[in-house]
Amino acid sequence: MGIIHIVLFEFKPTTTHAQIEHTCEQFLALGEKCIHPTTKKPYVKSVKGGRDNSPEGHQGGFSHGFVVEFENEEDRKYYLESDPSHVQFTKDVGPIIQNVRVVDFEPGKF
Repeated sequence: MGIIHIVLFEFKPTTTHAQIEHTCEQFLALGEKCIHPTTKKPYVKSVKGGRDNSPEGHQGGFSHGFVVEFENEEDRKYYLESDPSHVQFTKDVGPIIQNVRVVDFEPGKF
């Protein structure tokens, strides 16, 4: 069933709208930029994201969320630890991110 990887961003107050838009575009582009070292093809099954619009008021400062789906643990491990595109993305956004939350799960496993 794969692995679901959820990422929430809280941007620093000094972050501009243009920086946020660029970051979101770059995050979504990881779906095509992340290339498997063996197959030489994109390995991220899907990536979606956007600005929070929940009326519940439980955001706690997190304004943007992303959902990434991987086929298996091996792909997620490569993405997190070795993929040059993802590693560079995390370095690039570090200066404008105040807080990040990540939750991963396998659907139906409790």
